[in-house]
Amino acid sequence: MTRWPTPEAMTRALELAREAARVGEVPVGAVVVKNGAIIGEGYNLTRSSPDPTAHAEIEAIRRAAKHLGDERLTGCDLFVTLEPCAMCAGAISHARIARLYYAASDPKGGAVDHGAHVFDQEQCLHRPEVYSGMAEGEAGELLREFFRERR
Repeated sequence: MTRWPTPEAMTRALELAREAARVGEVPVGAVVVKNGAIIGEGYNLTRSSPDPTAHAEIEAIRRAAKHLGDERLTGCDLFVTLEPCAMCAGAISHARIARLYYAASDPKGGAVDHGAHVFDQEQCLHRPEVYSGMAEGEAGELLREFFRERR
């Protein structure tokens, strides 16, 4: 059985995903952790901003970078409720995130363990450790419920 280092971080990411759903955004939440403390967090804001780059991961990374005063998030972990897309995987690599923990897999739009496999590409300059499945059921149900209500 996998021992998760900071389950509170994924709990917070799930809270953020629920907040995203409440405001009509796709329910994805993300937090950046350094030395056990959350230093950046966010949820999807693409519809309300309107900004196609306002994914939860990008929002959390931007806030963490501002908090640290550095574009490199060396030694930081990212917890996100959905497998990152190619854009977010690229940002994770550029930010030098040490470890990525994601909850639900995304066979359609994910780019870590599906699709582009961004971190496996020769051109990828930094590859975080990747762990999947933490709170997968809860994160997946949030997404299914959100889309079920919109159909």
